[in-house]
Amino acid sequence: MGSSFGHLFRISTFGESHGGGVGVIVDGCPPRLSLDLEAIQAELDRRKPGQSRITTPRKEDDRIEVLSGLLDGVTLGTPIAMVVRNKDQRPQDYREMEVAFRPSHADATYQAKYGIQARSGGGRASARETIGRVAAGAIAKQVLARAAGTEVIAWVRRIHDIEAVVDPATVTLEAVERTIVRCPDPAVAARMIERIEAIGREGDSCGGVIECLVRRPPVALGMPVFDKLEADLAKALMSLPATKGFEIGSGFGGTLLRGSEHNDAFLPSEDGRLRTATNNSGGIQGGISNGEEIRLRVAFKPTATIRKEQQTIDASGAATTLAAKGRHDPCVLPRAVPMVEAMVALVLADHLLRQQGQCSLW
Repeated sequence: MGSSFGHLFRISTFGESHGGGVGVIVDGCPPRLSLDLEAIQAELDRRKPGQSRITTPRKEDDRIEVLSGLLDGVTLGTPIAMVVRNKDQRPQDYREMEVAFRPSHADATYQAKYGIQARSGGGRASARETIGRVAAGAIAKQVLARAAGTEVIAWVRRIHDIEAVVDPATVTLEAVERTIVRCPDPAVAARMIERIEAIGREGDSCGGVIECLVRRPPVALGMPVFDKLEADLAKALMSLPATKGFEIGSGFGGTLLRGSEHNDAFLPSEDGRLRTATNNSGGIQGGISNGEEIRLRVAFKPTATIRKEQQTIDASGAATTLAAKGRHDPCVLPRAVPMVEAMVALVLADHLLRQQGQCSLW
């Protein structure tokens, strides 16, 4: 009921923000993959709270426990269960929110849907749910790297109205991780950090845009009509908390071009692989990857839970005000970078298995 994603490489996440723990079950991972557990933990460290002065001060180690699916670090082909125990729980910070709905948060809609909810920290609507996605995505990254040498890398392109110009041909993970805001342009990153801190001091929040690049993607991933690769990518990324927009390739900017300007001309190649002179398609044509780099962007809204007093209603519908307490990111984007990478990797790994299952018998 909405907590599972994927077809052949399928994940199911579980847990609430202030419950006993959060985690994921990965079903369909190919057997005999030597899994790098340190790489999984490294991805969770990029996502965890309390990692810098511009993120939530909640202190969690987010140490991953693998409960099943491995033998001496090698995948068995059976379900891989992973869990992270919640340590720094403070449900008392959310007492006021038990009777007042946070504007633009999931409190009111969860209550309308279920008639009950785990309000402490947002429950399943909390970004803490993404721990399971990031852990599973780290496995998907290793599947893709082994199968095709595929690399998935994302970075913060814009915070509020401050935008970086990043060369996708040269951007590296090291450059992204060099700044706490995960923008590989140091000068722009410094301005972004200043803006996040200034807005945070006011008890407010801001959003922005994350860009993602897939190098050496497998060719022919994606299905016609309903399961087009960009459609599944859009669903995956728009399922992340706080997302409000998705575009791939030229995106909305492509609407300003004529067909003669936008079309990606095919070029001859010695190895017979598809090559294009430009990449306005973002590596996907007809819903199927053509082998060129996949480029996409995701818009994140300002964090909904803020310390500024706001007008709202309580559970009975009566007018009230709320100034949220608790520990919240003034901007979600720095910690959302590994989340974006994870969801992209999960889609590609799933489609890789689907492609091999249908088209690689002969």
